[in-house]
Amino acid sequence: MSTPSTIRIAAVLSTEHRERLMAQAREVNFPENARIFDEGRRADSFWIVRSGTVTLEVPVAGRRPAQVENLGPGELVGWSWLFPPYVWQLSAEAMTPVRAYEFDAAAVRMLMDADPAFGSAVGHWVGRVLAMRLQQTRTRLLDLYAPRLGGPG
Repeated sequence: MSTPSTIRIAAVLSTEHRERLMAQAREVNFPENARIFDEGRRADSFWIVRSGTVTLEVPVAGRRPAQVENLGPGELVGWSWLFPPYVWQLSAEAMTPVRAYEFDAAAVRMLMDADPAFGSAVGHWVGRVLAMRLQQTRTRLLDLYAPRLGGPG
């Protein structure tokens, strides 16, 4: 359930755009089992994992949340900050102690608006992450909850 390296920040953003984004970062730490964000809450930050593992979960009515993906170093945690109404669509938890870079979403959106090339690059990166996450979520939910084929008979 790990994201392919083709959507990690170093593989997608140019050095110039990566440095511009990273100038906005502040280092944060999350202890094991810490909730990073919950579905339905305001998405006003996002993170890039430096070390550790973050698990993404999707709530399932009447059941425990389904773990849909594990994220590691260089991977984006959170995409809902880029799209109105800026509300988390999934939940995230630190499965191990996590060191991460944290970004203020409003500040990054302002930079994106002020510099169309930077905005396009970051937007395409987040879009690629979003497409991959939606596919991973769909696949994982089908694995967990779809009726099994070829039963007795």
